[in-house]
Amino acid sequence: MLFTPFQRVGAGGSLLFFPCTELEMCTVGPPGPAEPRVTSRNAGWARSGAWSPLEAGGRARARFFGLRALRTNKRRGRSRRAGRALAAGGRAEGRGAAMEPGGCEAGPAVKAVAAVLPAGGSGERLGGATPKQFCTVQGRPLVSYTVRAVERVSWISDIIVVVSPENIETMKSIIEKYGHKKVTVTEGGTTRHRSIFNGLKLFSENEFSNHLLQKPEVVIIHDAVRPFVEEDILLKVVMAAKEHGAAGAIRPLVSTVIASAADGCLDHSLERAKYRASEMPQAFLFDIIYQAYQQCTDYDLDYGTECLHLALKYCKTNAKLVEGTADLWKVTYKRDLYAAESIIKDSLSQQICIITDVKEAVVRVGFLLHESLRSQIKVETISISLSKRDNHLQNIFLGQCYNFVCINDKKYATEEIQQLVDMLEESNIPLLHPVVLISVHLSTSENTSFSIDLEELTRMKKFAREMKRKNILVYGLLIQHKDYSPLQETVNSAAALTMALIKDRNPELTGQLLVA
Repeated sequence: MLFTPFQRVGAGGSLLFFPCTELEMCTVGPPGPAEPRVTSRNAGWARSGAWSPLEAGGRARARFFGLRALRTNKRRGRSRRAGRALAAGGRAEGRGAAMEPGGCEAGPAVKAVAAVLPAGGSGERLGGATPKQFCTVQGRPLVSYTVRAVERVSWISDIIVVVSPENIETMKSIIEKYGHKKVTVTEGGTTRHRSIFNGLKLFSENEFSNHLLQKPEVVIIHDAVRPFVEEDILLKVVMAAKEHGAAGAIRPLVSTVIASAADGCLDHSLERAKYRASEMPQAFLFDIIYQAYQQCTDYDLDYGTECLHLALKYCKTNAKLVEGTADLWKVTYKRDLYAAESIIKDSLSQQICIITDVKEAVVRVGFLLHESLRSQIKVETISISLSKRDNHLQNIFLGQCYNFVCINDKKYATEEIQQLVDMLEESNIPLLHPVVLISVHLSTSENTSFSIDLEELTRMKKFAREMKRKNILVYGLLIQHKDYSPLQETVNSAAALTMALIKDRNPELTGQLLVA
């Protein structure tokens, strides 16, 4: 027997597709690596304000969770200029030209793109009592990371999170705790398709919502347990859906797929190069996917898993398949949670701020530590008095730096760390991830009276326990330097300990004093 293009095979619910014949010959949206394809139809959408693709060159990639934008100012300026030109009815030309959603300033704002995130799974394959979407990674539920990844995309106007009835209040508390915007929680159904259908109904049927949301032109469907989706792939599937009616991300098969006969022996194998694994995100013209769900049989709703297949079966819409990136994988098993945590930790460990006072010895250690770390991580060093408010430090907070080293030669260092915490809290920046604060105590030959006594160690441990409840991890690090010992060697040891602390982010080590 031969497999049909949409038949489900293999473990994990992956679906396989014959890639469309255009896949090798044309791209979605831009016809070249950075050249946007702007048609008169696109320009018309821009003029009406109903739709406008973002940065068609696909260069709007942002680091997940908003930790760091990878767009340069030059590209941003080019995108804004192109957006204004298209909104005015002009034609954007040249490399990187783009349109921005809502580019038309005249007339009412049009909410063109929305997202539905099904999050009603029970997590049976993960094991344990907690559904995988609510499992915590670095102290934060997995679903919150996914919501943040979609929420940071400015041109997505509404996000619907569909959860099981018993988890509605849990989801609402997550939204409140982490300050999510544009999010509506609704009750899911007994299966994936029924949950997605319930999410779509919020845009069309009053009985499912006290406040009917404005119907979008395009709707994105994305799993709540795929937290590493980036803006460029969302853009690509939305642009493709606008042109073809439906679109979905795909990835090459890693393993060869085989079919077994009734007796358990090999029946045949598939030619791996011809097939692709279906991934998320997927995007649809809203009217197409909603009409498809309205026509679904109970069998489709109860046993189906592929939205693209519904669009083909009921609306004769052949989805455009868009090559996705390797980070679109789904958290399914417990090992996937560990992998997700590793990726998140790595992303949080890309930048550090070293703070010193103005004393010469302390500034020198700060400089040497900066030089030792800069080959491994982005480092910013500032010399200030923490008793004064510093605009540069405030800007670092706003840049969502999650790692700080505070160097001092004072006997009671917790007072300085408390001042830094106060400044961080006064900035009103939500601590979406654990912040690492390393208090470096400098002991030099000129300061022979310096010592960390039991009282100070006790004070530091108590302070660290209090800070951990605020999602701030406080560690102590002692640098002892005498005239006969090379300072650079000691600082190199301190740098190694610093990198280990910010990469591991181990809450069990908070309040401990390490010696370089």
